[in-house]
Amino acid sequence: HTKPGDMRRKLAAGEKVRGGFRCHHYDENDAKFTTEYDWQHCVGMEVGETYEVHWPHSAAGACGTINQYQTPFYDGVLCRIGVLGDLSRLPHQVGVQGQVFTIVNDEDYFYPDLMRGMIVDAPAKMGSDITKY
Repeated sequence: HTKPGDMRRKLAAGEKVRGGFRCHHYDENDAKFTTEYDWQHCVGMEVGETYEVHWPHSAAGACGTINQYQTPFYDGVLCRIGVLGDLSRLPHQVGVQGQVFTIVNDEDYFYPDLMRGMIVDAPAKMGSDITKY
């Protein structure tokens, strides 16, 4: 089970690595943080671990089309770069929303569709602390 302080990265096998910043919600005595989950699509994810999800937005992207979410990232964000014109304004025409999650195995925290954007739920204090820079 993943606990704060557990640090491992398959690409850095055998090397000492520094774990990234984690949310401080993990509680090893709470089953929702330690009960394994049978992942169907998110290979390599672990209950109790912290993940950051990104939603790119772009005036030159394919937003609203079946090509909105592409890999690599730039293909979806800049696939219509010609519409931007003056690239000195790129920071005003491309942006990314991000949200950090601690994964729990508890249906009370189930959100069915993160593909449509970040979770905004004021009573749960999610999507309410927005920073622009």
